[in-house]
Amino acid sequence: MSLLKETLLKIEPVNNENMIKARKYVDGLLKPVGSLGVLENIAVQISGINNDLMRGDLKKAVLVFAADHGICEEGITSAPQPVTALMTNLIAEGKSGVGAIAKKAGAKVCVTDVGVNAEISNPKVRNKKIRMGTNNMAKQEAMSRSEAEKSLEVGIETALEMIKEGYEILATGEMGIGNTTPSSAIFSVLGSLPPEEVTGIGANLSAERLDRKSQVISEAISLHRPDPKDPIDVLSKVGGLEIGAMAGVMIAGASAKVPVLIDGFISSAAAALAVRLNPYVYDYLICSHSSAEKGAKKGLDIIGFKPFLNMDMRLGEGSGAALAFSIVEASLGMYNDMGTFSQAGIEVV
Repeated sequence: MSLLKETLLKIEPVNNENMIKARKYVDGLLKPVGSLGVLENIAVQISGINNDLMRGDLKKAVLVFAADHGICEEGITSAPQPVTALMTNLIAEGKSGVGAIAKKAGAKVCVTDVGVNAEISNPKVRNKKIRMGTNNMAKQEAMSRSEAEKSLEVGIETALEMIKEGYEILATGEMGIGNTTPSSAIFSVLGSLPPEEVTGIGANLSAERLDRKSQVISEAISLHRPDPKDPIDVLSKVGGLEIGAMAGVMIAGASAKVPVLIDGFISSAAAALAVRLNPYVYDYLICSHSSAEKGAKKGLDIIGFKPFLNMDMRLGEGSGAALAFSIVEASLGMYNDMGTFSQAGIEVV
């Protein structure tokens, strides 16, 4: 049995009994019921994922995957493709947005090359390269089905290694010039939406190139006809290697009862695939923020997520998810450090 199938089969529903108990406890804290909003919901969700994590002080990591995209040949990006390799190195050195934010959150950043179209010799970048970027999906399927499965398994392997090292909450991030294009394509297929409804400017694309970007996505979907009922088919035909790897992290997290914070638009596309592969994954994911990318809201609606931060961010890299670590820690602080009406001898009707 493949690692992917084995991991998918290990995923169990979250513990509803624990969640009911946690909700009752949270409702009894010294506050009006529901007055801490999302903090209450996160604490209850984590109790269902793994009650042992309710003690707080979790060991945190952002798993960033880097890959290139053949679709860049179609002129749908504002930045040249070599920026992927450049930024991959800078992320690994802690010099990027996610590095700065993760440092303040006390989180490790783990960078993996799963498909950069260059040789990277930086020892801080894990080499799990499947191929030198995807094909141009406007002309060929982005990758083979076996390569798509391998990208998922790289994510699974990476997450399980980190969990074995004691990391208790993970976040997903990515680097890949052009990767908003496959993300838009994935949401277009899964949501049966016209590409223009889920296609945005990415890294500051001009209006003219934005029109071309939507056209290219439409052409690729018409050419390859990805099956929305088969997430691996969608990934292989119009997806990206780093998108598959992030989906693998989410699957692994669910299998090991570890919560996974999803980042913005591209991470959400990975989440959409992961949840289609096993619906139980949904309850192990925490949606961090609402990306400013045009298709973000429609993409989250497809999954059924409601983000709790709105920061007008669209950097990627896992930056929004890293920022959300502090919200999760606050929710557990609420759970552990607030007093209760019962302790105060107050009877609340």
